[in-house]
Amino acid sequence: MTQNLTNLDLSIELDKKMYKKKLKVLQYEMLNAQQFLLKNKIGLILVFEGMDAAGKGGAIKRLIERVDPRGYVVHPISAPQPHELRYNYLQRFWRKLPQHGQIAIFDRSWYGRVLVERIEGFATKDEWSRAYEEMNNFEKILTAGDYIIIKFWLHVSDEEQLKRFTEREQNPYKSWKLTEEDWRNRDKTPKYVEAANDMFEKTDKKNAPWILVAGDDKKYARVQVLQETIAHIEREAQKRGLHLTNVLDKAQLEDEESSNLEVLNDNLKKKKTK
Repeated sequence: MTQNLTNLDLSIELDKKMYKKKLKVLQYEMLNAQQFLLKNKIGLILVFEGMDAAGKGGAIKRLIERVDPRGYVVHPISAPQPHELRYNYLQRFWRKLPQHGQIAIFDRSWYGRVLVERIEGFATKDEWSRAYEEMNNFEKILTAGDYIIIKFWLHVSDEEQLKRFTEREQNPYKSWKLTEEDWRNRDKTPKYVEAANDMFEKTDKKNAPWILVAGDDKKYARVQVLQETIAHIEREAQKRGLHLTNVLDKAQLEDEESSNLEVLNDNLKKKKTK
């Protein structure tokens, strides 16, 4: 069944206590997965696309919070520079691919060709129409070798996006995240949804799947990204005849986190009674 944003349940929420408990365990599992990739010289490519203020940055931050900083790089992708326009649009992404055993995270990606470039007219219809096959071939070349690719689309409702835009506008520490273009793009949401659904239909492949993540609840989205990443690495390891051994004691981590939460709650209760 073709994935579609219309079918995505944005009402899913995760309890704060459960979020903290799951997050710590999953982050250590991600550290374990990173060491597995390094040992077996397998590169991991993570693509993040989605609506403005959908929580891509927050999800990436939690994903890499406990991994070895020497083993990953985050590429924030914006409009191509003048010199990059002299080449094929994929050239600047080839140059950013990780070494085998390393992780590259793309905050926006080559899929801009069939999203913003399609909608804003930066690419002709002929150019963005043939780009689906070009990108499929690009990813097929990589996954046929020693790379794993996972593509995330984080989605939020129109109401939640407006709420986050307003919060950013009023917060001096977050206002830098908001631009006039972000406000302008809200009027083009239906076009972006249409373009995204076309993209899923044409580029959601077993070797490089799209994972649609409900982002109205940030806690749920962050945990979902971690879970899906680790699960896909495990599947790809099995295809290669390898086993992703978790050297961490999950039960111990969960008990430790529960104890920390209980101590925190006790301290809060004591403060209230004073």
